[in-house]
Order: sequence, then structure tokens, then C-alpha cells
Amino acid sequence: MVGGADSKDRSNHELAEDRTDLAEDRTIMAVERTMASWMGSGMGLIGLGLGLRALFGAFEPAWVPKAMATFFMLLAILVVQGAKRRMCSAINRMSANWVQEPSTKGMELVATGISAGAVMVAVGIWLFFG
Repeated sequence: MVGGADSKDRSNHELAEDRTDLAEDRTIMAVERTMASWMGSGMGLIGLGLGLRALFGAFEPAWVPKAMATFFMLLAILVVQGAKRRMCSAINRMSANWVQEPSTKGMELVATGISAGAVMVAVGIWLFFG
């Protein structure tokens, strides 16, 4: 009977490890979804900035709509870079078990691209729109 109890404890231990591994995998996928959501929010802020610039384009003084648009571009950069930092930190603390671990380099590239796009749009607003 003693051997049976040991094998039952071992089986329970393995099941607990499997549940923990699955929970970590779900957490990794949740981090990915959250990152995607924050990236979408950053792009939405860029769109909002452009929309405000278009809506108030004839506003006087001319620098006000440019400043409003630039504010949202900067906010987009902060959101995207903050999300990237948190995502990379969370992914580096975990290890994938059954799912493919997301590429932190890929997320860094996406965040850098969105941030660079926001900077280019802001510069374009100041240089090319009267």
C-alpha cells in the first residue's frame, strides 16, 4: 500500500505541474493579446491626432491644431514603448511549455516602427501643413 500512495502522490504532483505549465502558457498568450491591444491603442492615438489636425486645420493660430496632433503622437509613443517594455519584461520572466513563445525582438521592432511612424507624422504636420 505504501508504494501505491507514493505513486498517487507522484501522479498528483505531475498533474499539478501540468496545470501550472498550462497556466503559464495562458498567461503568455494573455500578454500577447494585451500587447496587441496596446499597439492598436497607439495607432488609434496617431489617428486621433491626425483627425484633430484635419478637423481644426483652419483654426487660428495655426500652431494650436499642430500642437494638439503632436501631443497625441507623443502619447502614442509613450503607450507603445511602455507596452513593449512591460511585455518584454513579462515574457522574459516566463517560459513557454506547449505554446510557441512570442518574439520579444519582433515586438520591439513593431513598437519601434509605430513610434517612428508617429514621429514622422508629427514632423510632417509641422513641416508640410500651413
